[in-house]
Amino acid sequence: MDLPKPLAHGKLIKRYKRFLADIELDTGEIVTAHCANPGAMTGLKDAGISVWLSTSDNPKRKLKHSWELCQVGDAMVGINTAHPNAIVEEAILTGKIPELAGYETLKREVKYGQNSRIDILLSDPHKGLCYVEVKNVHLKRDDDIPGLAEFPDAVTKRGAKHLDEMADMVAQGHRAVMFYLIQRTDCAAFTLASDIDPHYAARFASATQNGVEAIAYDCEISTTSVTVRHKLPIKP
Repeated sequence: MDLPKPLAHGKLIKRYKRFLADIELDTGEIVTAHCANPGAMTGLKDAGISVWLSTSDNPKRKLKHSWELCQVGDAMVGINTAHPNAIVEEAILTGKIPELAGYETLKREVKYGQNSRIDILLSDPHKGLCYVEVKNVHLKRDDDIPGLAEFPDAVTKRGAKHLDEMADMVAQGHRAVMFYLIQRTDCAAFTLASDIDPHYAARFASATQNGVEAIAYDCEISTTSVTVRHKLPIKP
């Protein structure tokens, strides 16, 4: 997926009120940018880290800048949680995800479950329906295993509800896939952050035992695009 061009570079001053970030651009100008990420952003909000912003010309927007990327060490990280569905959709349509290949149609944001919308619904006369729920991953703590991506980075009741609804789809005879998109370039495996949200981890265990599939892919990230790269192993 191509990012808006060109991105403006700067240094993070602070992230606050969840959706706001003050940034000093390379020009010396200090701007407030929209942070489209409701998570804890552990390790990604330290003052002084390099960040990249997109700029909107829409006069109706309160904030014309959006925080898109940051750099932690040598790694690039995508922090905009509005992008993962489009990134995964593009990867499916271009054949980068063999597990989700061979379906005739792809639709986004289709109603299902209890007042929910599935991120991607694949359908085919022969394969049937495949419900794909996309989760953005950017947490990496390196506490015990270096290069281990984790989800979630905060308690997510909504995420646990999605797992139960996906299990319901399997019970109805459909396929259901949890797709963990790791928007980082420095990870080698994926696991659940069960210490952060034990309820989510429990619902994940139940869902996968009842037929919900889980796959994880990392991304190739530059200041011009974010694309699906490699499949990563999921560790218990």
